[in-house]
Amino acid sequence: MNKIIKVIIPAYNEQSSIVKVIQDIPSIVDEIIVVNNNSSDQTAKKAREAGAKVLTELERGYGHACLRAMAYVAQQEIKPDIIVFLDGDYSDYPEQLTSLVRPIIEKNIDLVIGARVKTLREKGAMTVPQKFGNWLATSLMKLLFGSRFTDLGPFRAIKYDKLLALHMEDKTYGWTVEMQLKALRQKYSYTEIPMKYRNRIGVSKVSGTVKGAIFAGIKILTWIFKYSFKK
Repeated sequence: MNKIIKVIIPAYNEQSSIVKVIQDIPSIVDEIIVVNNNSSDQTAKKAREAGAKVLTELERGYGHACLRAMAYVAQQEIKPDIIVFLDGDYSDYPEQLTSLVRPIIEKNIDLVIGARVKTLREKGAMTVPQKFGNWLATSLMKLLFGSRFTDLGPFRAIKYDKLLALHMEDKTYGWTVEMQLKALRQKYSYTEIPMKYRNRIGVSKVSGTVKGAIFAGIKILTWIFKYSFKK
């Protein structure tokens, strides 16, 4: 059975990278959805010209953009089997999407995280705050929930029906950890696939600023401790 796969790419001022991302996505994908998150550059125009479906979300925030795409997919007559989330900065290798979705297609896994492992990571691709935040978050998740996650990488694939059942709500930086925590609570099957990771094109809006790094850290920890006390 062929699976219907849709890719969601939140994008804010990624005109220098968005075309590269779209062009490197494997042909097994049925639709590429770029959510222009109130960009002030030519992100939307370039994404549209590269063949993506472009949506607009004026409220800034990673979660806002993802929820906008999900609302669009929910209105379609034919629903996808798998949703893939991918950043628009070209730090991930989109061509590895085939490996990312394979555990879902071949082993019926619910959620697959593309893990940015050190041995495959380009020097400088992850900042010190990013590495520390990942270590702290995944260590707490292991301690509090017995999880096996090693990364909060944004390059991930999930069954569409399982994604809907999570009732995602975070509007900003907590989107990835919310998904993983809720998957743990609902006892989803999950795995990680080691992924290559390179220096992004342009400056990160999160880890590239002190404010962004601090806010992201607070959101991640808030979600973890919220779920650690939830019955």
